[in-house]
Amino acid sequence: MTPDRVDSPRASRLPRRSVREQDDASFPAVPEQNFHVRRITLIALLVAAVVLPFVYVAAMAFTDLRSREADATDMTRRTVRVAEEHALKVFDMNETLNSRIVDLTAGLDDDGIRGREHTIHDKLRTMGGGYPQVAAVSIFGLGGDLLASSRFYPSPVLSIGERDDFVGIRDGNELQHVSKVMSGRVASEEVFNMGVERKMPDGSFAGVVSIALRPSYFDAFYRELLGGSGDTPMIMSLVRTDGAVLAHYPPGPREATAISPDTPFTKAVAQGQRTGVVRMHSPLAGGNLIVAFRRVGSYPVYVLCGYRTSAIWTAWYTHLSVLILSMFTPSIALWCVIWLSLRRLSAEEEAWQRWQAEASMRRSIESAYRQSRKMEALGTLVGSVAHDFNNLLMILSANVQIVRRRGVGGVERELSAMERALKSGQSLTRQLLGVARKQPLRTETLSLERWLPTCRELLRASLGAKVSLVIDSGADTWPVRVDVAELELALINVAVNARDAMANGGRFAVRASNVVFRHEDGFPLTGEFVQISLEDTGTGMAPEVLARAFEPLFTTKPKGMGTGLGLPQVFAFCESSGGLAAIDSAIGAGTSVRLYLPRASAEPQSVSPDEAGPQEIEAPQGLRVLLVEDNQEVAAGTEALLQMMGHKVTGVFNADLALRLLDDARAKRADTGEPLPFDLVLSDIHMPGKLNGIDLAEAVLAFDTQLPVILVTGYAEELDRARHVNVRVLSKPFDIGLLEKLLETIQRNLAQTDNDPVTHPADS
Repeated sequence: MTPDRVDSPRASRLPRRSVREQDDASFPAVPEQNFHVRRITLIALLVAAVVLPFVYVAAMAFTDLRSREADATDMTRRTVRVAEEHALKVFDMNETLNSRIVDLTAGLDDDGIRGREHTIHDKLRTMGGGYPQVAAVSIFGLGGDLLASSRFYPSPVLSIGERDDFVGIRDGNELQHVSKVMSGRVASEEVFNMGVERKMPDGSFAGVVSIALRPSYFDAFYRELLGGSGDTPMIMSLVRTDGAVLAHYPPGPREATAISPDTPFTKAVAQGQRTGVVRMHSPLAGGNLIVAFRRVGSYPVYVLCGYRTSAIWTAWYTHLSVLILSMFTPSIALWCVIWLSLRRLSAEEEAWQRWQAEASMRRSIESAYRQSRKMEALGTLVGSVAHDFNNLLMILSANVQIVRRRGVGGVERELSAMERALKSGQSLTRQLLGVARKQPLRTETLSLERWLPTCRELLRASLGAKVSLVIDSGADTWPVRVDVAELELALINVAVNARDAMANGGRFAVRASNVVFRHEDGFPLTGEFVQISLEDTGTGMAPEVLARAFEPLFTTKPKGMGTGLGLPQVFAFCESSGGLAAIDSAIGAGTSVRLYLPRASAEPQSVSPDEAGPQEIEAPQGLRVLLVEDNQEVAAGTEALLQMMGHKVTGVFNADLALRLLDDARAKRADTGEPLPFDLVLSDIHMPGKLNGIDLAEAVLAFDTQLPVILVTGYAEELDRARHVNVRVLSKPFDIGLLEKLLETIQRNLAQTDNDPVTHPADS
């Protein structure tokens, strides 16, 4: 699926002899009628044919050798600049991470850190766990004892008090802030450490914060930077200012751990040079090199990029042989050069076009990936607002139902207006939670090949009469596991935007196809995906608008025409489903939105007719409900509604109290044989305390006499966990009628069992 890699800089170094040069080599002699003149001319041509080719070959060979050395030097300069920027970002990130850890342990001595080791371990694991280059994050005490680590809890008993990097940091040696490569006792692998000093409030030395970095991470980056091939003529190294090798690619014939102190590089470093180019012999490469080096910021580390002179000489000898042959066999050389040149040009053009297509897709997906990180902070804020707004809607909804059930007269119009506002608020909250990736998803396995054609009428209604619709669901398209309602909403949001962009009509195309992203392709996603392409022929977007298209609340539509939540919902839905959304657009060229959804592991299940339900049994008068809700107003409204339905309600404000109450009831039941005082547990998920609603549900379902449990949530973070628990889950703000039907079903189910009779009235 991906084009072959094209190494343009390397290809540009290949010499090409011009047609004019080859014509000069085969310049024909003009015959003369005068034999003497012809003889002199032939002798002159003979001398010229002998002397001039040697002079020409010598001049071209000298020029070509200097050109190749200049190209190699330029390539090492450009490559080492890229590697220096990469290393600087890594070390700056580590310095920031070290500063955060120092702030985390500020004012704590060794005993203070040991006393909070579990909390610090969790935070260290969170801080360092997301970076592939970080092997371990450790905190060492005054004497070098390990106090906390991101890899182990509790920390093993070990000390680095005698190690060079610990002693150097303690004594203020800047070089030892980056250690040599060693076998990490905490990371259990080959690492080098980047450490900073911890200080007590009085400024005295308190210990070291150390981040263990994997040399293999840098080796992998250098491998990709040099083309991913083991036979590259270039090498990359990361070394300290004292010559100690931290990372190197490709592996040399000998495993050298340091660069000799008498090399031109080490002498240049000793003179304080931050960047430069030298020629030197390297045991790492097993030969002579042209080496470009750059210092990584203010860190005692240099990045080196070397080009093997043996590769230059090999290529030069090859070119010289071709040049000599072309001088003595001009016709054959001309044919071969032209044929090889045309074939090389055709291959390069084809490879360039494939590379351009791949680069365009890669830029689009990488841009979407960066956009997801930028939206994360805004999504958190939007999710918090939506969650609080959900509770307000829940309070309003409960009180409206209370008023309706009490039969208050003369307020029907006002209640209807409030209910309409509630529905609008619920829709807005659902959009906000979706953008914030906190909307609970109801996923199912879906066959797009069968499902997309069923959306034709829905999309036509969204597009209007002026826009034509094309749907190509593809052949043998893989199934996906998504929330069908969210996918449908995403298609509608894109279709509505396309309609607004095609005021005078146009075409909207929906196409589905299978794509595979591999790790070596450099995409943010890897694996098998289904791509849904949504393309319109509208006016397109300006670059500054395209850059913010997925931002929540950003819209270019007139006031009252858009909320700025359409495309963010599309992006959030794809990311929540494990995929990604990307968008390409240009003024006058239309817009293309691509949804990448991961392939489902199972085939979609056919829908079977519902089986006939059991014979209805007359429901008892009410249930004994244990209501667990931390918001007092939500709890008060829900309790009043349940009581109006005829149920008896006992309310607690967190799961810890609820579980304690149930444990006491079980203990009493074991002693006296009395049944449990509750028939149902109705609980929110997110609450203060040690336990949340899911923890409570798991504990309740583990009782010998199981109680039905209903969970209420406005978030999606723990919804996957909730699906593995045999409970019913309602999304805030839930429909009171749906809750009433659930309670009636539970009453009937309990009435059919003889384990714990529940036919007593709720107010008995």
